[in-house]
Parts: sequence; C-alpha cells; structure tokens
Amino acid sequence: MAEGKIRRRSGSAKPDSTHQQDPAAGVDDDVVRNAPVLTIKWTKLAILALFLLTPYLSLLYLLPIERGLMRSILINLAMSVVGFGGTILLIPVASKYVLRRNMFGYDINKRGSAAGKVKVPESLGLVSGIVFLVVAILFQHFIFSQENSISDSYPPENAWLTEYYAALASICFMIFLGFVDDVLDIPWRVKLFLPSIAALPLLMAYAGRTNIVIPKPLRPTLGFNELDLGWIYKLYMGLLAVFCTNSINILAGVNGLEVGQTVIISCAVLIHNVMQISRSEETRHAHAFSLYIMQPFVATSLGLLAFNWYPSSVFVGDTYTYFAGMALAVVGILGHFSETMLLFFLPQILNFLYSIPQLFKIVPCPRHRLPSFDPHSGLLIGSNDMNLVNLFLRWFGRCSEQQLCIRLLIFQVLCCGFCFGLRYLMAGWYK
Repeated sequence: MAEGKIRRRSGSAKPDSTHQQDPAAGVDDDVVRNAPVLTIKWTKLAILALFLLTPYLSLLYLLPIERGLMRSILINLAMSVVGFGGTILLIPVASKYVLRRNMFGYDINKRGSAAGKVKVPESLGLVSGIVFLVVAILFQHFIFSQENSISDSYPPENAWLTEYYAALASICFMIFLGFVDDVLDIPWRVKLFLPSIAALPLLMAYAGRTNIVIPKPLRPTLGFNELDLGWIYKLYMGLLAVFCTNSINILAGVNGLEVGQTVIISCAVLIHNVMQISRSEETRHAHAFSLYIMQPFVATSLGLLAFNWYPSSVFVGDTYTYFAGMALAVVGILGHFSETMLLFFLPQILNFLYSIPQLFKIVPCPRHRLPSFDPHSGLLIGSNDMNLVNLFLRWFGRCSEQQLCIRLLIFQVLCCGFCFGLRYLMAGWYK
C-alpha cells in the first residue's frame, strides 16, 4: 500500500502516500477556499520529459520502421499529446469536485510547517486514467477501422480487437477498484487480490503462447528447447499484475515518486519496443501494441506529474498506482516481454525484498514507514523502517523531499540502463 494515513470524516482510517485526511466533520466551502493553488511545474516537467523522451523519439526517427506502422505510431503520439493537454486542463476542474466531497489530505512529510497544514486534493490519478482511456478508445478508430486501415501489415482485426479491449477492460477495472480503495478504505489483505480480479478480462482473452524458451546453457541437460507451461503461465501473468501494482504502491511516500518512477519505467518500455519493432518481424505487432498503450499512458502521467511534483498541488491516490501497475503489466504480458518488464522493476523488486521482514510482521511494522520531518531545517530524516526511501536517507544523509525524490528517480534510471545492458548483452548467450 502507499505509505501514509488518511482519517476520513466518518472516522475510518485509510492508507495513502504522504498525507492524512482532516478529521473534522461537515462539508463547507472553507475546504475549497483553503485548498492549495494548483501550480504547474513547467520547467521541471520540461527537463524530465526532455531527458526521458529524447532517446525514444530519436530512435523512432532513426530506426527503419514500416511506413504504415510508423504512421499509426505518429497518430497515436499526436493523440497522446492531446491527452497530455486534456489532463492538464481537467485536473484543476476535478480538484474542485473532490475537495467539495472532502477528499483531501495533509502532507505528512511537511508536518509541523505551514505547508503541512494545506488541504491537498486527493485521488487525482482518476483524471489521468480517464483521459488515457478516452485516448486509447478513440485511437482504435484509426488502427482497427476496416475501411480506413492505415497499415496492411497487422494481424486480423478480431485478434487485435480482442486483446485491445481486454487490455482496456483490465485497466479500466483497475482504475475503478483503485478509486473504490481511495474512498472506501479496503483492507490490505483484500487489496492484495484486487489486481488479480482486474486482470481477469486479460487472462480470459489471452490466446497467445504459453510456452517458455529454455535458456541455452540448460538445453543440453534438459534435452528440449521449449516448455509449455499451460495454466501455470496464466497464473504467472496474474501474479505479474499483482506484483506490478503493489510494488509501485509500496515504493511511495514522497511527492512525485509514484508518478516519476512509473514514467521512467514506461519510457524504458517505449525504447525497448521501438528497438524490437525495427529488429524482429515476429514480435513487431506485439511491440506496436505496447507502444499504442504506453504513449498515451506516458503523456497523461506527465500531465499528472506537472501537479504532483514537489511541492504537490494534488495527490495521486491508490487510483493512479493501481492504474499504472496494471497498464505496465498489460503491455508486458501482451507485448510478450514480461521478463524484460521485471528487469525494469529492479528498484521495486529490491524495495519489496528489503521490506519483507516488516510486510510479513517478522519485525514490527508501524502504520507509517515514512521518514521524519525536521520543520526547522526542512529536511527529512531516515527512520529504521525497511524501505528504499529510508535506506537512501540513512546512506546518503538527510535531505529535502525534492532531493530525495530526485535521488530515487536517478536510481530508477540507472537500474533501467543496467537492465538494458543486461538484456541485450545476455540475449545471444541466454536464449
């Protein structure tokens, strides 16, 4: 779960990223009047987008890609830019509505300062999720229309539609369940199984191969090159969806961290997809499918990050972390690169492994696993809780919340770069 606590007006407790809800009762216009001014961090967003998207766009321009396929990618990219603008425009509107419903929180990492008393609108990941779905649904007109097909190299329309709709159904289901979690305070034990429920449309519609390629060093010993796992492979896909959603949810607690790590992983996926499209005829369509999901996802996430970067004007809620995890799981499964996707999740895997003693109550686990805030210096101080957020503070010393987020995101970038090297260096030897 995201790490923090909300106290809802009804008195129930609900975990969330870096904030807690006002315990006062009643609905009044003071909530809206006391809300923060929604500021867009254009400069920081431009720097991050330039750094992350330049490699992908350069490869897209330089690598040889079939003309019809390139056209569809560019149309999807243009629609994604519109989705970015729509997210930017709709978040201030949605913020007013959620504040009127008393869905706001206080930033725990600023407790004791004036910023810690500001009411911040909650669950705005819903906006990016809805805009993403609108863009993805409208895009099908260009890619699946029988009369206006933009490329003759795609698989049969029905096969594409089945997987495409299954992917969108799973993502939509996960957005809904995430918002329900934000509103109704779903217990942690139940929350673990939500992604597996949302993944059902994807698992039922999956008609791809269920066999795995045996690593070359093991082939002489085993005597075969492939192994059909059958239903075990679908179980693995369901577990992948559970891991992706919850791993993003537990590496949280800092303004911009949830969206930032997701955008970095997504950009790594885009780079991997465009490289494979130009290399492999066999997997071209699977990676194109991934591009059609990831481009609008990155665009709408950047629109959300513009408000969620330090100091946050909005909180993303479990709605976004569930949405993000399911979107990444979907492209990893239907794009047939789940192993590579797990490599990109290296920081999240390390955070999960490091957190196991507390998550399974082997050692005491507090309600919050967040750093403490020193209001005099404005710096965060690492606690003894077992997660990467506190580990970075203990290793590298106390720092501001923004500096901590940047350090963690740099670590995510380095891990993705390392995984690229590992993936492509070992590809010829391993498989």
